[in-house]
Amino acid sequence: MKHYRTLLFDIDDTLLDFRAAEQAALALLFAEQNMQLTDEIKERYKQINQQLWSEFEEGRITREEVVNSRFSLLFQEYGYSVDGTVLEAKYRGYLEEGHQLIEDALEIVTGLQPNYDLYIVTNGVSKTQYKRLLDSKLHPFFKGIFVSEDTGFQKPMKEFFDYVFARIPHFNAEEALIIGDSLNADIKGGQQAGIDTCWFNPGMKPNKAGIEPTYQIQALAELSQILVREKEPV
Repeated sequence: MKHYRTLLFDIDDTLLDFRAAEQAALALLFAEQNMQLTDEIKERYKQINQQLWSEFEEGRITREEVVNSRFSLLFQEYGYSVDGTVLEAKYRGYLEEGHQLIEDALEIVTGLQPNYDLYIVTNGVSKTQYKRLLDSKLHPFFKGIFVSEDTGFQKPMKEFFDYVFARIPHFNAEEALIIGDSLNADIKGGQQAGIDTCWFNPGMKPNKAGIEPTYQIQALAELSQILVREKEPV
C-alpha cells in the first residue's frame, strides 16, 4: 500500500496560469515600446524563450543569460537594437502582477493542506514567484518554497532535488510525489531524484519525450482521486 505524505508542486501552468500572465505582460511591454505585438512575434518569442530555458535546464547557460538576452534576441530579428536587461526589468514588473489561478488550484491546495505536507518546487526568479504566490492567496498553504534562483540549481538537476529534500523535515522519497506540467523539468527531474511523478497535462498533449510519469491528469481535481486511491487497502 502506497501513502504519500509530501506533495511537491510546480507553479507555472500547474497552479498559476503563466500563459495568461505572460501574454498580459508582453502586451504591456510592447505597447510601451510603441511596437505592435503580432501573432508572429508572439510565436517567435515563445520559440526563443523555450530554447533558452531548455538550455538553462540542461545547465548550458545561466538564468541571467536567459532573461537578459531573450528580448534583445527577439527585437534584433525585427531590426531593433534594445537593451535586453532593461526590457527584462520592465517585463518582470508586469509579469509579477500576473497571478491568474489554474482551474481548481486554490480549492485543491486548500483541501490537501490539512493531510499532506505541501511544498513549491519551481524554476524562475524568486521575487516574481513569491509575489505571484502571495497575490494568488496560495502562499500560506505551503510549508516551504524552493525557487531555482535561491537553490543555485534548477529542475531537472538532481542537485536541485537534493537541496530540497535536505530541507524537508523527515523526508522520505517513498512518500513523495511531484506534480508539474513539464515532462523535462518536473517528470524527468522527479524520476532522477527517485520519487513518483504526476504529469499535469490539461491539453492532453502527446508524450513524445519518452519520459513516462507515474500518473497523468488532465485536471487538478483528478489529483484527489489519485491520492485517495493510493490510500486504499490493497
